[in-house]
Amino acid sequence: MEKIEFTVNGEYIELLGLLKATGIAQTGGHAKMIVEDEEVLRNGEVETRKRAKLVPGDVIEVGGEVRIQLK
Repeated sequence: MEKIEFTVNGEYIELLGLLKATGIAQTGGHAKMIVEDEEVLRNGEVETRKRAKLVPGDVIEVGGEVRIQLK
């Protein structure tokens, strides 16, 4: 599994923004499809809210292939 550390600038980053910023999704539409297909886990739970506010300390897993640690 690929591991990425991502530094949040500000209080939070929205899920769709994170997927685009890390290059997991090429476009906003692609990011939406990833979330709608329930491929995203936030701290071990399926996250279906596209605009979920992610904060430092959250761990995001995408498709069982990528793990993102927010700092």
